[in-house]
Amino acid sequence: MEIRIPSIETSIFQGKTTPEKGKIVGYAAIIEKLALTIPFPNTLALITEKSKKYNNEDWKVFPVSYQPEETLYKQLVFAIKYEGINLLVFKSLFDTIPKDVIQAILNIEPTGQYSRKIWFLYEWLQQEEIDVQVDLKKRKYLPLLDASMQYAIKGEESARQKIINNLPGTIDFCPLLFKTEKLEAHINANVSGKKNAFLSSIHKDVLQRASSFLLLKDSKASFAIEDESPKSKRAARWGQAIGQAGTKDVSKEELIRLQQIVIENDRFINMGFREKGGFVGEHDRSSGEPLPEHISAKWEDLDKLLTGLLNTNDKLLNSDLDAVLMATIVAFGFIFIHPFEDGNGRIHRYLIHHVLAKKKFSQQGMIFPVSSSILDHLDDYREVLENFSHPVLDFIDWEETTDHNVNVLNDTLDYYRYFDATKQAEFLYDCVHDTIENIIPNEVTYLTNYDEFKRYLDDEFEMPDKLVALLVRFLEQNAGKLSQRAIENEFALLSDTEVEEIERNYALVFEL
Repeated sequence: MEIRIPSIETSIFQGKTTPEKGKIVGYAAIIEKLALTIPFPNTLALITEKSKKYNNEDWKVFPVSYQPEETLYKQLVFAIKYEGINLLVFKSLFDTIPKDVIQAILNIEPTGQYSRKIWFLYEWLQQEEIDVQVDLKKRKYLPLLDASMQYAIKGEESARQKIINNLPGTIDFCPLLFKTEKLEAHINANVSGKKNAFLSSIHKDVLQRASSFLLLKDSKASFAIEDESPKSKRAARWGQAIGQAGTKDVSKEELIRLQQIVIENDRFINMGFREKGGFVGEHDRSSGEPLPEHISAKWEDLDKLLTGLLNTNDKLLNSDLDAVLMATIVAFGFIFIHPFEDGNGRIHRYLIHHVLAKKKFSQQGMIFPVSSSILDHLDDYREVLENFSHPVLDFIDWEETTDHNVNVLNDTLDYYRYFDATKQAEFLYDCVHDTIENIIPNEVTYLTNYDEFKRYLDDEFEMPDKLVALLVRFLEQNAGKLSQRAIENEFALLSDTEVEEIERNYALVFEL
């Protein structure tokens, strides 16, 4: 007898108000009925009495003609067809439902495309075969992911189910991405091509200096995101590491090397991969109890997760997946796993640089200074991190340790390898767009203006470079005017007329 999965008639579900009266179906109905211990999808499916079909950020709304039969198989068919593949749901489902029940489901329509997809997912996720009585000799190969709904790679054929496995990952690490209007607009805008066309028009000397300034700026921004203000030497050292992004393959040894560059003083930190629990958050001021905002992957799972992440990285480098989408999968996967006691955030942002460089998104010898944009949009950054962390927190059982850390008690591996990375991809692409439209041009414009102003000072005053730099810094700090203190000290040799002339030219060149 097949498992019954009733649709859920409600006006509020999981804290979301339905856009109109209707029934929750698909993945959400399955999770609710079977009490699967996983977060609900970001977007839920709703059947309404009206004839209109539409989507918004939280809902996919369908007319009543789309109502699936209230059985597990038909709810799964609906979900695959209209909500895409959700690996976390399928893994949790297969771990919960007996194998013979899944086998019975697969024999309902054994040659059907949705049965074959479920069949493939069972054997891929569970790493064991299931008996399905079917002859597929006359059937064509079907892609697992619907490329009109989710981002996929070319994939490999699985002869057993005649399915093309076009998942952008491996069994041990495979976040998925949904196609959205925002992501499609960014990809079709060809921001990489625009950046390279813009950079080609810049004089080589200015470009080299801009690259050096932006590297240091990006390094400082990456520390500032962590609420740190490193000494110039330390920021320059990390900037130098960022500048080498893409030149070395990422490995576990390379990740440890990067941590050693990031952490200047390891006196109070256990370097290398964690061998205990970890979390991001505060401690209660009176009791010391952990107050987690994010709980890291169990340290016992780190080897499998990082091996999976690195294998997925290698797989995607050899695919045609968009560079920013790949950077999202690798870099955000790393930060959610959180394998180190300290240094995770800066290495996470380094991985963005690394992937963009490896995928030839960053050309002309310039590293893409995306951390500067992230710093400018820090609230949005925290929000997309929390988009993963907060829903998962509800399903992690943990206890406080004697040193006020966390010890995770349940199996959490799948949360960190099968998540929806769409929100993170949209954020990262917004930052990439901001970088090409604002941060890089602003730096190039500044250096061009600086050179013009310096030529004027050289011609009129034969002022040495150090004094020019000091003068410009004072003018920047005081809205284009020299302070009385500066006039009486460093620039006492200038007459009042000369000061006025310098201020006038500065305003003209820098367009104040």
